[in-house]
Amino acid sequence: MSQADESLNRAEDLLARLEQARARLDATDDPDLAIEILQELAELAKEVEAELQRAKRAAETEVHAPPVSPDAPAD
Repeated sequence: MSQADESLNRAEDLLARLEQARARLDATDDPDLAIEILQELAELAKEVEAELQRAKRAAETEVHAPPVSPDAPAD
């Protein structure tokens, strides 16, 4: 699995956590808990953005990397 794929998988996991937190926010009437959940949502959104940026950089690097020959010796 490439680095880009790994980053995208982590982003998908984070998005699932973000959706769970959003559901908890919808279900609460407690303003203090709502603030905590909003902070969690903000942090998760930052993490998703970072993973997407990593995936983008990794994909760009993979596109520009020379192809690996199956007969080439391993490093």
